[in-house]
Order: sequence, then structure tokens, then C-alpha cells
Amino acid sequence: MNDTHYYEVNLLWDSETQGTLSSPIIPNHIEVATPPEFPNGIKEKWTPEHLFVASVSSCLMSTFLLIAENSKFKFISFECNAIGKIEKTDGKYAVTEITLKPILVIPSSQNENKAKRVLEMSKKACAISNSTKTTINLDPLINIQ
Repeated sequence: MNDTHYYEVNLLWDSETQGTLSSPIIPNHIEVATPPEFPNGIKEKWTPEHLFVASVSSCLMSTFLLIAENSKFKFISFECNAIGKIEKTDGKYAVTEITLKPILVIPSSQNENKAKRVLEMSKKACAISNSTKTTINLDPLINIQ
């Protein structure tokens, strides 16, 4: 496997404060807009801030899936709520903190401590988390069935 990868995304401005994201290799498009908290923002649209938080959350999931498979760690389900905090710092807005709240359901045959270790390893190995100065918090909930 090559150690260098590229991901192409195109943005087309549509009108006012919204546009459409696309990629030459993905058939679906995503409408994006300025958040409603900012001038001329639009409600009920994906924003750059949502996409940033989603990228950290989805990276945790994809990294978890790989590490779980490599560790032969069995689980029943994985979901993750992610909350991003934006605040003004040094006169500029920034996403200063993202809290990831994965909910992991594991069979009783698995060890809860191993589940926590796999999640923590996933957080540390996530390429998106490693690419930002944003503080990433992990607050997992592990349910045993």
C-alpha cells in the first residue's frame, strides 16, 4: 500500500452563502452553507463546521474498524456522537475542541478494557485528528450484551 494518498473535492458556489461539494469519484453531492450563527447564514444545511466535526468522527470509526479487525476484537455495533466547540481565540474563530462520544456494544465474550484500549488507539491513529490543533476528547460508552 502506498504511503501517500490524495482526495479531490470540488466546490461550486450556488447562490448567496451556499454551494455544492462534489468529488470526481463519488456520485453523491453535499450542499454546504454558512452556518446560521454568522451573517447571511442558512439554517438546516451542512456547514464547514459540521463537516470538520464529521471528518474527525468518521475517521475515528474507520480507524477503529481497522484496529478492531487487526486486533481480532469483536463488537456488535458502533456509533458516535461528536460535538464541536467553536470560540473566538486571539480574535479569530476556531474549532477549539471536539468531544467524541462513541457507543460501542460488545458481546460478553469480549473484555471492556480491551474495548477502551482499541478506542484509544483509534483516536491516536486517526489521520484527521493528527492533522489538527483542535483538542480531541474521547468519552466512550461501552455496553456489554
